Amino acid sequence: QVQLVESGGGLVQAGGSLRLSCAASGRTFSNYDMGWFRQAPGKERTIVAAIRRSGDSTFYANSVKGRFTISRDNAKSTVSLQMNSLKPEDTAVYYCAALHYYTDYSYRAASWGQGTQVTVSS
Repeated sequence: QVQLVESGGGLVQAGGSLRLSCAASGRTFSNYDMGWFRQAPGKERTIVAAIRRSGDSTFYANSVKGRFTISRDNAKSTVSLQMNSLKPEDTAVYYCAALHYYTDYSYRAASWGQGTQVTVSS
């Protein structure tokens, strides 16, 4: 099992930026694809972005394309999500996840972080 701890959430005005980070420990980080998910109150958890274990391919939800960037550092066992041009509808709890795999339509998670709150004010 890989343990994940997110950081970097907070309150920001619309149009601003935040950078989320996720530190992994335990199993070999580079054995996993990694993803960022979010869950707004009363809504399902949805995928925001994902990155292959090699770092050579990424996936973004349509709602964040062109605004968010996922990256990873296998040497440091970290994955990050740079969020620019934030909108009030980006407000949610953001979760980091280690993934056995992901496709455009499905994924299988190995473990989840505890989540970090992102609030975007209008």
